[in-house]
Amino acid sequence: MRQTHLAGEKMFVDYSGVTMPIHNQRTGEVEYAQIFIAVLGASGYTFVHATPSQKQEDFIYSHVKCYGFFGGVPRVVVPDNLKSAIISNNKNGIVVNESYADLNRHYGVIVNPARPRKPKDKPKAEQGVQAIQRYILARFRHHKFFSVDELNEAIAELLDRYNNKIIKHLQKSRTELFNELDAPYLNPLPANSYTYKQFKIAKVHQDYHISLEKCNYSVPYKYIKEEVEVRYSTQSVYIYHKNRLIATHPRLRRVGECSTLHEHMPSKHQYVNESMNPQRVRSWAKNIGEFSSVFVEDVFASVEYPPQAYNKIVAILSLAKLYGNTELELALMYATKHNTTTTKSIRSILDKKLYLSESANNVQPSSHYALFNNHSNIRGADEYK
Repeated sequence: MRQTHLAGEKMFVDYSGVTMPIHNQRTGEVEYAQIFIAVLGASGYTFVHATPSQKQEDFIYSHVKCYGFFGGVPRVVVPDNLKSAIISNNKNGIVVNESYADLNRHYGVIVNPARPRKPKDKPKAEQGVQAIQRYILARFRHHKFFSVDELNEAIAELLDRYNNKIIKHLQKSRTELFNELDAPYLNPLPANSYTYKQFKIAKVHQDYHISLEKCNYSVPYKYIKEEVEVRYSTQSVYIYHKNRLIATHPRLRRVGECSTLHEHMPSKHQYVNESMNPQRVRSWAKNIGEFSSVFVEDVFASVEYPPQAYNKIVAILSLAKLYGNTELELALMYATKHNTTTTKSIRSILDKKLYLSESANNVQPSSHYALFNNHSNIRGADEYK
């Protein structure tokens, strides 16, 4: 059946079955770039973009580049049923991938996928794919590309020629048809370009944090044990509870990092957080000695975020008041050597003075002499003159 396309209404998208080899100059490996093709229904005006894969992030990035190329957005986009766009399309309804839905909400576009295994639902895309394979990709069959960006530069040169080529039975080019039909009826681009986001359902832990890619982000403590929706980009993390934004954090990258907002804590935790902080703890340890500082850093490294370490650190450093700074330093030196980290074990080392059984040859002279020369009970050389 001949289809009638309204001006500025539909954009058909698909991937070419023909891929382009990309040669890695460093390793010699060959990877294959995917070719994204978008065609406007009324004019046939075409956009082509090469990406490393058909994964969701690349698929969405091609759409962002496409809307920028057209200078506006259609009312409806007709994709194929790849998983980057459509989760399911059957008699029970259409389920759109959440990241793809978010993209089209941003641009105000309706997603109306073709039926599975019904290519005639998107004839413009099928014709566009075939035409691009013959007019552009076939010309690269003897050319060697070393990056996707290099391939896109070569595509851009031929794409302008393709769109400006006169269609014999219409006596007009796709560019002319675009300017007459689609361009005046496309919706304007939003003020801000779209930022790719991913989505995840997470459960709030007992410490009022959620985990995302091995990093931790706080939410108000009243949501403990609740399920929340996490929307995250390369720069930011947004946490929602029942579609209401409850927390925003910068995106963390290092495994074990934690972003905790003061206002998310219960009042008791806020008091502890105000009176105790990593800088204060490190300063306290530095005043005791070198091995106390090493112990503090080791404890901080073993937890997900600093407040989890305070109880243990305070319990150990407070022993300096009972046993003295030098004795604690000796005990921590002994504990470090024997990989002993529990509070009970370190207290036992102090009570039994196990560090005195160590041979002086088993410790670094500089640390050993520095510890003993600073002891208040040891007389200096002047006493023996």
